[in-house]
Amino acid sequence: MHGEYNNCLNNWGQELGMNRENQINITQGYSRDHRPDLTQSILDLLVSSDGDIPWFFRGSLGNESDKPVFAQILVEYDKQIDFESIMVADSALYSKSNLKLMSNMKWISRVPLSIKKAKNLVKGFTSTELKPSEIKGYSYQEEKVSYGGIEQRWLWVDSGDRKKADLKKLTQSIQEEFLKTSRQVGRLVKGEFEQISLAELKIKELAAQLKYHKISDLEITDRLNKGQTVVAQVIGKLIGNQELITQHHNSCGRFILATNILEASELETIGILRIYREQQSTEGVFRFIKDPLFFAHSLFVKNSERVEIMIILMALCLLVYNLGERQLRISLKTQKATVKIQLNKPTESPTLHWIFQSQ
Repeated sequence: MHGEYNNCLNNWGQELGMNRENQINITQGYSRDHRPDLTQSILDLLVSSDGDIPWFFRGSLGNESDKPVFAQILVEYDKQIDFESIMVADSALYSKSNLKLMSNMKWISRVPLSIKKAKNLVKGFTSTELKPSEIKGYSYQEEKVSYGGIEQRWLWVDSGDRKKADLKKLTQSIQEEFLKTSRQVGRLVKGEFEQISLAELKIKELAAQLKYHKISDLEITDRLNKGQTVVAQVIGKLIGNQELITQHHNSCGRFILATNILEASELETIGILRIYREQQSTEGVFRFIKDPLFFAHSLFVKNSERVEIMIILMALCLLVYNLGERQLRISLKTQKATVKIQLNKPTESPTLHWIFQSQ
Protein backbone atom coordinates (compact mmCIF):
# COMPACT_ATOMS: atom_id res chain seq x y z
CA MET A 1 0.00 0.00 0.00
CA HIS A 2 1.15 3.54 -0.78
CA GLY A 3 0.11 6.37 1.51
CA GLU A 4 -0.96 6.42 5.13
CA TYR A 5 -3.78 4.46 6.74
CA ASN A 6 -4.70 5.23 10.33
CA ASN A 7 -6.65 1.94 10.72
CA CYS A 8 -9.38 3.76 12.65
CA LEU A 9 -13.04 2.82 12.24
CA ASN A 10 -15.32 5.49 10.85
CA ASN A 11 -19.10 5.63 11.25
CA TRP A 12 -19.55 3.49 8.14
CA GLY A 13 -17.40 0.71 9.63
CA GLN A 14 -19.20 0.87 12.97
CA GLU A 15 -22.58 0.55 11.24
CA LEU A 16 -21.36 -2.70 9.65
CA GLY A 17 -20.60 -4.05 13.11
CA MET A 18 -16.84 -3.98 12.62
CA ASN A 19 -14.54 -3.51 15.59
CA ARG A 20 -10.83 -3.09 16.17
CA GLU A 21 -10.49 -6.76 17.00
CA ASN A 22 -11.54 -8.07 13.57
CA GLN A 23 -10.49 -5.10 11.42
CA ILE A 24 -7.51 -5.52 9.10
CA ASN A 25 -4.43 -3.57 10.09
CA ILE A 26 -2.43 -2.02 7.26
CA THR A 27 1.13 -1.86 8.46
CA GLN A 28 4.68 -2.82 7.57
CA GLY A 29 5.65 -6.49 7.68
CA TYR A 30 7.66 -9.14 5.89
CA SER A 31 7.36 -8.23 2.21
CA ARG A 32 7.37 -11.10 -0.30
CA ASP A 33 7.50 -8.43 -3.03
CA HIS A 34 10.75 -7.07 -1.56
CA ARG A 35 9.22 -3.71 -0.69
CA PRO A 36 9.77 -3.35 3.07
CA ASP A 37 9.38 0.41 2.68
CA LEU A 38 5.65 0.02 1.97
CA THR A 39 2.79 -0.97 4.23
CA GLN A 40 0.67 -3.98 3.34
CA SER A 41 -2.35 -6.11 4.16
CA ILE A 42 -2.57 -9.90 3.97
CA LEU A 43 -5.13 -12.12 2.25
CA ASP A 44 -5.57 -15.53 3.90
CA LEU A 45 -7.00 -17.99 1.42
CA LEU A 46 -8.02 -21.67 1.36
CA VAL A 47 -8.91 -23.30 -1.96
CA SER A 48 -10.26 -26.70 -2.98
CA SER A 49 -8.09 -29.28 -4.72
CA ASP A 50 -10.82 -29.61 -7.35
CA GLY A 51 -10.69 -26.47 -9.48
CA ASP A 52 -8.97 -24.17 -6.93
CA ILE A 53 -12.35 -22.91 -5.72
CA PRO A 54 -11.97 -20.46 -2.78
CA TRP A 55 -13.52 -22.07 0.30
CA PHE A 56 -12.41 -19.47 2.80
CA PHE A 57 -10.78 -16.04 2.65
CA ARG A 58 -10.22 -13.08 4.91
CA GLY A 59 -8.23 -9.86 5.03
CA SER A 60 -5.71 -9.82 7.83
CA LEU A 61 -2.89 -7.94 9.52
CA GLY A 62 -0.07 -6.65 7.34
CA ASN A 63 2.50 -8.07 9.76
CA GLU A 64 0.76 -11.42 10.21
CA SER A 65 3.15 -14.35 10.60
CA ASP A 66 2.28 -17.63 8.86
CA LYS A 67 3.15 -20.15 11.54
CA PRO A 68 1.03 -18.94 14.49
CA VAL A 69 -2.13 -18.31 12.42
CA PHE A 70 -2.28 -21.23 9.98
CA ALA A 71 -3.89 -23.62 12.44
CA GLN A 72 -6.23 -20.91 13.75
CA ILE A 73 -7.45 -20.24 10.21
CA LEU A 74 -8.08 -23.96 9.63
CA VAL A 75 -9.95 -24.27 12.93
CA GLU A 76 -12.08 -21.24 12.04
CA TYR A 77 -12.80 -22.74 8.61
CA ASP A 78 -13.60 -26.17 10.06
CA LYS A 79 -16.32 -24.64 12.26
CA GLN A 80 -18.14 -23.40 9.15
CA ILE A 81 -18.36 -26.69 7.22
CA ASP A 82 -20.45 -29.80 7.74
CA PHE A 83 -18.55 -32.21 5.47
CA GLU A 84 -15.35 -34.16 5.94
CA SER A 85 -12.17 -32.75 4.41
CA ILE A 86 -8.38 -33.03 4.62
CA MET A 87 -6.42 -29.85 5.35
CA VAL A 88 -3.22 -29.64 3.28
CA ALA A 89 -0.43 -27.13 3.87
CA ASP A 90 3.28 -26.54 3.64
CA SER A 91 5.81 -26.77 6.47
CA ALA A 92 4.79 -23.45 8.07
CA LEU A 93 1.77 -25.31 9.49
CA TYR A 94 3.81 -28.02 11.18
CA SER A 95 4.53 -27.20 14.82
CA LYS A 96 3.63 -28.82 18.13
CA SER A 97 1.17 -26.07 19.05
CA ASN A 98 -0.55 -26.15 15.63
CA LEU A 99 -0.85 -29.93 15.64
CA LYS A 100 -2.60 -29.80 19.02
CA LEU A 101 -5.02 -27.16 17.74
CA MET A 102 -5.88 -29.42 14.79
CA SER A 103 -6.39 -32.57 16.85
CA ASN A 104 -10.00 -32.91 15.62
CA MET A 105 -9.14 -32.41 11.96
CA LYS A 106 -7.52 -34.56 9.30
CA TRP A 107 -4.43 -32.97 7.80
CA ILE A 108 -1.38 -33.47 5.57
CA SER A 109 1.63 -31.22 6.04
CA ARG A 110 5.21 -31.04 4.94
CA VAL A 111 7.62 -31.52 7.85
CA PRO A 112 10.21 -28.73 8.28
CA LEU A 113 13.78 -30.01 8.13
CA SER A 114 14.62 -27.75 11.07
CA ILE A 115 13.27 -30.64 13.17
CA LYS A 116 16.28 -32.76 14.07
CA LYS A 117 14.60 -36.13 13.47
CA ALA A 118 13.42 -35.04 10.02
CA LYS A 119 16.83 -33.67 9.06
CA ASN A 120 18.56 -36.89 10.14
CA LEU A 121 16.06 -39.00 8.19
CA VAL A 122 16.49 -37.23 4.84
CA LYS A 123 20.28 -37.34 5.17
CA GLY A 124 20.45 -40.88 6.47
CA PHE A 125 18.34 -43.19 4.31
CA THR A 126 19.70 -44.55 1.04
CA SER A 127 17.96 -44.83 -2.31
CA THR A 128 17.82 -48.63 -2.00
CA GLU A 129 15.52 -48.24 1.03
CA LEU A 130 12.92 -46.42 -1.08
CA LYS A 131 10.01 -47.91 -3.00
CA PRO A 132 9.28 -46.71 -6.56
CA SER A 133 6.07 -44.70 -6.82
CA GLU A 134 3.36 -44.96 -9.45
CA ILE A 135 3.74 -41.17 -9.70
CA LYS A 136 6.59 -40.77 -12.18
CA GLY A 137 9.85 -39.43 -10.75
CA TYR A 138 9.08 -40.18 -7.09
CA SER A 139 10.07 -42.90 -4.63
CA TYR A 140 9.15 -43.17 -0.96
CA GLN A 141 9.27 -44.92 2.40
CA GLU A 142 6.76 -44.75 5.25
CA GLU A 143 7.09 -44.85 9.04
CA LYS A 144 4.78 -44.21 12.00
CA VAL A 145 6.07 -41.43 14.26
CA SER A 146 4.95 -39.63 17.40
CA TYR A 147 5.66 -35.89 17.40
CA GLY A 148 4.18 -33.26 19.70
CA GLY A 149 2.19 -36.01 21.39
CA ILE A 150 0.38 -36.74 18.09
CA GLU A 151 0.60 -40.16 16.42
CA GLN A 152 1.13 -39.75 12.68
CA ARG A 153 2.51 -41.28 9.50
CA TRP A 154 5.66 -39.82 7.98
CA LEU A 155 6.31 -40.32 4.29
CA TRP A 156 9.93 -39.85 3.19
CA VAL A 157 9.85 -38.77 -0.45
CA ASP A 158 12.59 -38.58 -3.07
CA SER A 159 11.85 -36.45 -6.14
CA GLY A 160 14.03 -37.00 -9.21
CA ASP A 161 13.35 -33.58 -10.78
CA ARG A 162 13.83 -31.76 -7.50
CA LYS A 163 17.09 -33.68 -6.90
CA LYS A 164 18.60 -32.33 -10.14
CA ALA A 165 17.79 -28.75 -9.17
CA ASP A 166 18.99 -29.23 -5.57
CA LEU A 167 22.29 -30.82 -6.69
CA LYS A 168 22.95 -27.88 -9.00
CA LYS A 169 22.36 -25.43 -6.13
CA LEU A 170 24.51 -27.54 -3.78
CA THR A 171 27.44 -27.57 -6.21
CA GLN A 172 27.19 -23.80 -6.54
CA SER A 173 27.01 -23.33 -2.76
CA ILE A 174 30.08 -25.55 -2.21
CA GLN A 175 32.06 -23.54 -4.75
CA GLU A 176 30.97 -20.21 -3.28
CA GLU A 177 31.90 -21.29 0.25
CA PHE A 178 35.31 -22.53 -0.92
CA LEU A 179 36.13 -19.24 -2.68
CA LYS A 180 34.96 -17.12 0.24
CA THR A 181 36.58 -19.23 2.98
CA SER A 182 39.86 -19.77 1.10
CA ARG A 183 40.55 -16.05 1.40
CA GLN A 184 39.76 -16.12 5.12
CA VAL A 185 42.02 -19.13 5.68
CA GLY A 186 44.77 -17.39 3.70
CA ARG A 187 44.55 -14.35 5.97
CA LEU A 188 44.50 -16.64 9.01
CA VAL A 189 47.68 -18.46 7.92
CA LYS A 190 49.50 -15.21 7.18
CA GLY A 191 48.38 -13.61 10.45
CA GLU A 192 50.30 -13.33 13.70
CA PHE A 193 48.70 -13.75 17.13
CA GLU A 194 50.05 -12.57 20.46
CA GLN A 195 48.72 -15.71 22.18
CA ILE A 196 47.89 -19.24 21.10
CA SER A 197 44.43 -18.86 22.67
CA LEU A 198 43.63 -15.97 20.28
CA ALA A 199 44.63 -18.13 17.31
CA GLU A 200 42.45 -20.99 18.59
CA LEU A 201 39.50 -18.62 19.02
CA LYS A 202 39.85 -17.35 15.44
CA ILE A 203 40.01 -20.93 14.10
CA LYS A 204 36.90 -21.85 16.11
CA GLU A 205 34.97 -18.85 14.73
CA LEU A 206 35.94 -19.72 11.16
CA ALA A 207 35.15 -23.44 11.56
CA ALA A 208 31.67 -22.57 12.88
CA GLN A 209 30.84 -20.89 9.54
CA LEU A 210 31.72 -23.92 7.43
CA LYS A 211 28.90 -26.08 6.03
CA TYR A 212 30.81 -28.10 3.43
CA HIS A 213 34.52 -27.73 4.30
CA LYS A 214 36.98 -28.13 7.14
CA ILE A 215 40.48 -26.91 7.99
CA SER A 216 42.92 -29.80 7.57
CA ASP A 217 46.53 -30.37 8.75
CA LEU A 218 45.89 -27.76 11.41
CA GLU A 219 48.84 -26.71 13.55
CA ILE A 220 49.63 -23.70 15.74
CA THR A 221 53.33 -22.91 16.18
CA ASP A 222 55.42 -20.31 18.02
CA ARG A 223 58.02 -18.27 16.17
CA LEU A 224 59.96 -15.02 16.39
CA ASN A 225 58.74 -12.20 14.18
CA LYS A 226 60.88 -9.40 12.74
CA GLY A 227 60.68 -7.52 16.00
CA GLN A 228 62.08 -10.56 17.83
CA THR A 229 58.76 -11.05 19.61
CA VAL A 230 57.30 -14.54 20.07
CA VAL A 231 54.01 -14.87 18.15
CA ALA A 232 51.64 -17.71 17.33
CA GLN A 233 51.10 -18.70 13.71
CA VAL A 234 48.51 -21.00 12.18
CA ILE A 235 49.34 -23.67 9.61
CA GLY A 236 46.53 -25.43 7.74
CA LYS A 237 44.57 -25.75 4.52
CA LEU A 238 40.93 -25.80 3.48
CA ILE A 239 39.50 -29.06 2.12
CA GLY A 240 36.03 -30.43 1.46
CA ASN A 241 34.34 -32.20 4.36
CA GLN A 242 33.28 -35.30 2.45
CA GLU A 243 31.09 -36.65 5.26
CA LEU A 244 29.02 -33.46 5.38
CA ILE A 245 28.93 -33.11 1.60
CA THR A 246 27.67 -36.70 1.29
CA GLN A 247 24.90 -35.96 3.81
CA HIS A 248 23.86 -32.87 1.83
CA HIS A 249 23.96 -34.90 -1.39
CA ASN A 250 21.69 -37.50 0.22
CA SER A 251 19.15 -34.87 1.26
CA CYS A 252 18.90 -33.33 -2.23
CA GLY A 253 15.44 -33.81 -3.71
CA ARG A 254 14.07 -35.23 -0.48
CA PHE A 255 11.31 -34.07 1.82
CA ILE A 256 8.97 -35.54 4.43
CA LEU A 257 5.18 -35.44 4.50
CA ALA A 258 3.14 -36.11 7.63
CA THR A 259 -0.51 -36.95 8.22
CA ASN A 260 -2.61 -37.88 11.23
CA ILE A 261 -4.67 -40.30 9.09
CA LEU A 262 -3.12 -43.47 10.45
CA GLU A 263 -4.97 -46.18 8.54
CA ALA A 264 -3.87 -46.99 4.99
CA SER A 265 -7.41 -48.24 4.32
CA GLU A 266 -8.61 -44.64 4.77
CA LEU A 267 -5.70 -42.98 2.93
CA GLU A 268 -3.22 -45.10 1.01
CA THR A 269 0.45 -44.22 1.20
CA ILE A 270 0.77 -42.84 -2.32
CA GLY A 271 -2.42 -40.82 -1.72
CA ILE A 272 -0.54 -38.68 0.81
CA LEU A 273 1.88 -37.54 -1.90
CA ARG A 274 -0.81 -37.15 -4.55
CA ILE A 275 -2.99 -34.94 -2.32
CA TYR A 276 -0.02 -32.87 -1.15
CA ARG A 277 1.04 -32.10 -4.73
CA GLU A 278 -2.43 -30.71 -5.45
CA GLN A 279 -2.06 -27.96 -2.84
CA GLN A 280 0.66 -26.28 -4.91
CA SER A 281 -2.07 -24.85 -7.11
CA THR A 282 -2.80 -22.28 -4.40
CA GLU A 283 0.28 -20.37 -5.53
CA GLY A 284 -1.27 -20.07 -8.98
CA VAL A 285 -4.38 -18.57 -7.40
CA PHE A 286 -2.30 -15.83 -5.79
CA ARG A 287 -0.54 -15.17 -9.09
CA PHE A 288 -4.00 -14.65 -10.61
CA ILE A 289 -4.91 -12.10 -7.95
CA LYS A 290 -1.65 -10.18 -8.43
CA ASP A 291 -1.70 -10.29 -12.24
CA PRO A 292 -1.54 -6.69 -13.59
CA LEU A 293 -4.09 -7.67 -16.25
CA PHE A 294 -6.72 -7.65 -13.51
CA PHE A 295 -5.66 -4.19 -12.26
CA ALA A 296 -5.47 -5.38 -8.66
CA HIS A 297 -2.16 -3.50 -8.34
CA SER A 298 -3.70 -0.09 -9.06
CA LEU A 299 -6.75 0.35 -6.83
CA PHE A 300 -7.17 3.72 -5.13
CA VAL A 301 -9.01 3.70 -1.82
CA LYS A 302 -8.61 6.03 1.12
CA ASN A 303 -9.32 4.00 4.25
CA SER A 304 -8.69 0.52 5.58
CA GLU A 305 -12.37 -0.50 5.54
CA ARG A 306 -12.47 0.02 1.78
CA VAL A 307 -9.27 -1.97 1.40
CA GLU A 308 -10.98 -4.85 3.17
CA ILE A 309 -14.03 -4.56 0.89
CA MET A 310 -11.74 -4.64 -2.17
CA ILE A 311 -10.06 -7.82 -0.83
CA ILE A 312 -13.50 -9.43 -0.49
CA LEU A 313 -14.50 -8.36 -4.02
CA MET A 314 -11.24 -9.74 -5.44
CA ALA A 315 -11.89 -13.07 -3.73
CA LEU A 316 -15.47 -13.15 -5.04
CA CYS A 317 -14.22 -12.46 -8.57
CA LEU A 318 -11.74 -15.29 -8.13
CA LEU A 319 -14.59 -17.56 -7.01
CA VAL A 320 -16.66 -16.79 -10.12
CA TYR A 321 -13.65 -17.08 -12.45
CA ASN A 322 -12.49 -20.46 -11.08
CA LEU A 323 -16.03 -21.87 -11.02
CA GLY A 324 -16.35 -20.92 -14.69
CA GLU A 325 -12.97 -22.42 -15.57
CA ARG A 326 -13.76 -25.63 -13.68
CA GLN A 327 -17.13 -26.00 -15.44
CA LEU A 328 -15.51 -25.35 -18.83
CA ARG A 329 -12.92 -28.10 -18.29
CA ILE A 330 -15.54 -30.56 -17.02
CA SER A 331 -17.67 -29.91 -20.13
CA LEU A 332 -14.72 -30.39 -22.49
CA LYS A 333 -13.73 -33.62 -20.77
CA THR A 334 -17.32 -34.94 -20.80
CA GLN A 335 -17.70 -34.19 -24.50
CA LYS A 336 -14.13 -35.41 -25.25
CA ALA A 337 -13.53 -32.07 -26.93
CA THR A 338 -10.49 -29.76 -27.00
CA VAL A 339 -9.61 -26.16 -27.80
CA LYS A 340 -6.37 -24.82 -29.23
CA ILE A 341 -4.13 -22.82 -26.91
CA GLN A 342 -1.44 -20.20 -27.70
CA LEU A 343 0.99 -22.78 -29.15
CA ASN A 344 -1.77 -24.03 -31.47
CA LYS A 345 -1.90 -27.31 -29.56
CA PRO A 346 -5.19 -28.91 -28.46
CA THR A 347 -6.04 -29.15 -24.76
CA GLU A 348 -9.03 -30.06 -22.66
CA SER A 349 -7.76 -27.89 -19.77
CA PRO A 350 -7.59 -24.30 -21.09
CA THR A 351 -7.61 -21.27 -18.84
CA LEU A 352 -10.71 -19.10 -18.88
CA HIS A 353 -8.39 -16.15 -19.49
CA TRP A 354 -7.32 -17.68 -22.81
CA ILE A 355 -10.95 -18.35 -23.78
CA PHE A 356 -11.79 -14.68 -23.16
CA GLN A 357 -8.81 -13.57 -25.26
CA SER A 358 -9.52 -15.91 -28.15
CA GLN A 359 -13.14 -14.87 -28.60
